[in-house]
Amino acid sequence: MKNRDQIQYKIRSLIGPLYLVASKNGLQGVFFNKQPVESVRKLGPKPAERALGRAAGQLEEYFAGKRKKFNVPFDLSGTAFQKQVWQELFKIPFCRTVSYKDVAQRIRNPKAHRAVGSAIGRNPVGIIIPCHRVIASDGSIGGYSGGIEKKKRLLKLESSCPA
Repeated sequence: MKNRDQIQYKIRSLIGPLYLVASKNGLQGVFFNKQPVESVRKLGPKPAERALGRAAGQLEEYFAGKRKKFNVPFDLSGTAFQKQVWQELFKIPFCRTVSYKDVAQRIRNPKAHRAVGSAIGRNPVGIIIPCHRVIASDGSIGGYSGGIEKKKRLLKLESSCPA
């Protein structure tokens, strides 16, 4: 069943098509697959369309190497713990990676690294809330909802930072 309060807009990116979903309150998701909500081909002045336009423009700048931080309104659904983890992920700087354990320590719950991993896997706005910057403590890539190849491409895109 479609939610009439949401709309979606498709953009092309270096890692394939992305489906952006928003409500009048802000961006709700960045997905690798089409979502069961109304799609729009053009963006206009309605609040949800403006949120999609802002997110689409900033993602285009990111993939062109011209944006390192996002500034879009969010309308996220999740538990208090998930939102706490997502807020921490949003603070990870461009070109930096942290471990799941690091995130757990930063939210002052050092034993929760598995729960942190689960919350990261449910991040609805990947790339913008940079869950791809979280890797395993041993330096291995870890998982990614869009697949390991997409995560590797995102990390490579960000690898050109000065030391």
